[in-house]
Amino acid sequence: MTTLLMSSRHTEDDQALWRAAIGRGWTVVRAQGIRLPEIDDSEVVIYVETLFATTIARQIGCRLPDLPVEWLVQLPHAFRQREITLGTPGQARQLDRPSFVKPPNDKSFAARIFDSGASLPLEFEDDVAVLVAQPVLWETEFRCFCLDGSVQTLSPYLRSGAHAQETDYHASDIELREATRFAEQVLAATKSFTPRAVVIDVGQIAGKGWAVVEANAAWGSGIYGCDPDLVLDVIRHATIQPAQRGE
Repeated sequence: MTTLLMSSRHTEDDQALWRAAIGRGWTVVRAQGIRLPEIDDSEVVIYVETLFATTIARQIGCRLPDLPVEWLVQLPHAFRQREITLGTPGQARQLDRPSFVKPPNDKSFAARIFDSGASLPLEFEDDVAVLVAQPVLWETEFRCFCLDGSVQTLSPYLRSGAHAQETDYHASDIELREATRFAEQVLAATKSFTPRAVVIDVGQIAGKGWAVVEANAAWGSGIYGCDPDLVLDVIRHATIQPAQRGE
């Protein structure tokens, strides 16, 4: 049997996945921070916040694959459509131009455009990793839950800066096809350093076309308007079970 292990938060995403898991006959349990309930099933599928993920997985003998911090930097420029470098806040403080600064794999601080390096908050430790990107204007952004090189389900999440929930996550068939095709091209080009179960965010940059926004671990990503049942298929393979560790 299978257990879906979630955090104690009760967001729309969590509720949608809870209903999908119950529909499959899975057991659903919730962690309280890093404190876990008793779990009897042999397969545990984890869907929790990044802050607790590694500790929770370790307690049950599982592993949660993450992306290399340099994943976005390694992409060919044709997939990024903007200049991106990996560095430290100490290096970013030397910038004399507006730059978009974000952490590579977590939400340890809010990603945004800073007027210059001097605008970076002083509490940022100088030796942690940050991504520094050329600011661009995103017209649309799509979240793609992917497995083994294919997009399983996708949804718009931003349109010209407005949350796509305002239009019930509507997207035309053409948009969905183009986003899927582009995301799968990225997956094919990066299969040597991308987990088999992953979230790829893609979008259209004004005047440039399709590009990768970022990639995220499937086990902790919001689902927006994606099909929760298909999301379960992806996050199921984003938890490496103890018996799979040597595979």
